[in-house]
Amino acid sequence: MILKLDMAGATPIYQQIRNQIVFGVATGQLRAGEPLPTVRQLAGDVGVNPMTVSKAYTLLKEEGVIVIDRRHGAQISSAQPRGKPLDSEFDERASLLISEARMKGASEETLQSHILRLIADVYRRKEVSQ
Repeated sequence: MILKLDMAGATPIYQQIRNQIVFGVATGQLRAGEPLPTVRQLAGDVGVNPMTVSKAYTLLKEEGVIVIDRRHGAQISSAQPRGKPLDSEFDERASLLISEARMKGASEETLQSHILRLIADVYRRKEVSQ
């Protein structure tokens, strides 16, 4: 999986790394048991400080997306990530995105069709990669 990072963007680099790995797992690009690069290797590949990658891996480990073991390094977890799929944090984040789109002039119909397309894209990618 190739990470595409926006070094000048508002989203912190560690969060971008975390988000892209989550997206890779959700779409099937990354499968259970698949190894991830070492912290140093990934940091060197994308040109960031190793602590940035370490922070992303720590978040992913806390969420149950990856497991880290000294012998095999970081790899995608075979267990279901922790937490409920739709909880209050999800609602808060989704509501904020919807509110931002509304402030920028998106109609309810436009937003609904856009979200449905995004949902279909994620699920279609998962089906294709299996």
